[in-house]
Amino acid sequence: MIPYQWRALNDQVPGADASYCMHNFKAAAAQNASKATQGKRFVPPTYTFRGFNALPEDPAHPDPDKFYGFVFQDTDFSKWIEAVGYSLAHHPDAELEATADDAIDIVCAAQLDNGYLDTYYILNGMDRHFTNLKDHHELYCLGHLIEGAVAYYQGTGKSKLLKAACRFADYVACRFGTEEGKLDGYPGHEIAEMALVKLAEVTGEKKYFDLAVYFVRQRGQEPLYFEREDRARVAAEGWGYQPNANDPKPYAYYQAHEPVINQHEAVGHAVRAVYFYAGVADVARLTDDPDLLSAVRKLWRNIVDKKLYITGGIGATRHGEAFSYDYDLPNDLAYSETCAAIALAFFARRMLEIEPKSEYGDVMETALYNTVLSGMALDGKSFFYVNPLEVRPETAHHRDENFSHVKTVRQKWFGCACCPPNIARLVESVQEYAYTLADDGNTLFTHLYMSGSVGCELAGVPVTLSMEAGLPWSGAGRAALHFSSESCDKPEQGRIAGDAATATLAFRLPAWAGGEEAAAAVKVDGEAANRITREIHEGYLYLTGEWRDGDAVVFDFPMPVHMVATNPRVCENVGKVAFVRGPITFAAEGHDNGDLLQNLVVDTTAVGADCSGVKAVPFDFVAGAKGVDERGTGEVEAVTRPMVKLEVPALRVAVERETADDAPADAPRTPLYSAYKPAAVTSVTATLIPYFAWANRGESEMRVWLNAR
Repeated sequence: MIPYQWRALNDQVPGADASYCMHNFKAAAAQNASKATQGKRFVPPTYTFRGFNALPEDPAHPDPDKFYGFVFQDTDFSKWIEAVGYSLAHHPDAELEATADDAIDIVCAAQLDNGYLDTYYILNGMDRHFTNLKDHHELYCLGHLIEGAVAYYQGTGKSKLLKAACRFADYVACRFGTEEGKLDGYPGHEIAEMALVKLAEVTGEKKYFDLAVYFVRQRGQEPLYFEREDRARVAAEGWGYQPNANDPKPYAYYQAHEPVINQHEAVGHAVRAVYFYAGVADVARLTDDPDLLSAVRKLWRNIVDKKLYITGGIGATRHGEAFSYDYDLPNDLAYSETCAAIALAFFARRMLEIEPKSEYGDVMETALYNTVLSGMALDGKSFFYVNPLEVRPETAHHRDENFSHVKTVRQKWFGCACCPPNIARLVESVQEYAYTLADDGNTLFTHLYMSGSVGCELAGVPVTLSMEAGLPWSGAGRAALHFSSESCDKPEQGRIAGDAATATLAFRLPAWAGGEEAAAAVKVDGEAANRITREIHEGYLYLTGEWRDGDAVVFDFPMPVHMVATNPRVCENVGKVAFVRGPITFAAEGHDNGDLLQNLVVDTTAVGADCSGVKAVPFDFVAGAKGVDERGTGEVEAVTRPMVKLEVPALRVAVERETADDAPADAPRTPLYSAYKPAAVTSVTATLIPYFAWANRGESEMRVWLNAR
């Protein structure tokens, strides 16, 4: 995945949209070199707006000195280098590291002497930088650069990119604030907030945290900065001012319509919104601000109770890639951007750090195993930007503009390629979402059950928790605690005698396994001897006591099939059901069930209230597909993965043969409307596959929510 994406960043993937990312950094570096050579004779470019997405007139021969792509194109590199940093931390690779170091050299060569580093304005004209914070993503580029730089520093110990990120952050810090002479603005597309918190933690520099706090608290304050910015810009450019018409209030699309402490509904661009909420959660946790804590709890509740797809997707409408109104969750028109599900995972993890509640882990797990995984083909070489819950290929074939955002197969790359590198950085850092350590260092939380190991200092003792888990197909697993041979700086906090420590291991009790009732499926070494005690709180099982080297926690969570209905306020899903097993949401695909999936009806009587009529069948899923066009779009290399499918009792509604349009006028025809009579049905077995696996075998119909009777 990472080498493929590096080729994409360098426009070397045949049939894929060009990125222009590294092209732009090279052009900016060359401009800096020219400035150094010419000295005072150098004439910097004067700003010219060439569109939100500037493309070359001749794609085969782009001008080496011009900026191309979207205004935020730099972030393709930042997310890629973040994934590289996480990967190298666990899987050293000298060749990949050398490639990354060369890329970093190019990026750092593009940085201006004052620390500014956004190639869009460096190449198009610095005379207008920071004049369109609302739309031009400069602070978004800062945020992603910080995240990538921190990950690479932590993964390799190399600080060149981190120093560049600090210089850019220093420049921003000296330009923004409420003091006289500074800009009292904030990011148009959020992410800098949580990135600056991370930079402060890594460097120990409080000024970066202070900047994050400023961005969080200043946003939405009257008079609205974006309105003042819009007025100033149109005055300078000679346009007529048009008041912002966002609903429910001006600039709600940017979550800048009012201070966050007054916000209780998730509105606007879904990725911006939830990146912001994650940053607010960081600041709320570290400042213990009760108003901010109340705000993030209310916003979480609104998302989970009224705006969340069963797949963990968010952002229902393509208009602005945004949250829609409460309970508006269309399936075939869903936007459900991959990046938005990733943002939800960020938010959930930060809420877990504030207060460990199993719901946060449940939602995070659902987003990761369904919408995030759906965003990438099983061969790692094609991607979904949008993740609908129902697809009919004829909508694409007949070019219905209402469905223009929905793709029936994954794409090799996108000009606006925010999602592919975002998937890469999340997948490579998933261990950070599986475990967290309490602030006092005495409790290690397990939020996600996946094989691997995590090392930390628990109650002052260096330990490793090794996990063997069968998820997402089996609820069985084993976690073993081992002590490091290294000495501990603070033995009095945790070490008792020899290889023993007094501490707590806390394990999430998944909702799909019965919630707190699932604690009965957990067995612990030392519990019988009263060394370890158990307590359940907010959906976590806390195991506290004297842990010894090699102690194990064995679990076998039940993984029943659940037939799920939606709140009846969601009009799209009235009379429909979906199926979930463990963290996986399932879907019907035409490959297994034929076309016209609207006529595949779940026989709820045969399924049974306890879903005993549904069979969960292990099988080998064989992916592989030819491209649907000359560019190879939708092509998937042959891949086999062990999975579980569901065999569900169902009915097939009989459909009369359609008469061709060019048939003789007197040919028998099926009327479009007729008197009602019970439909003729035949009993069938519906085959449901994991939602994330759809469109890995070529173009086909797909449905998550099935009609039921």
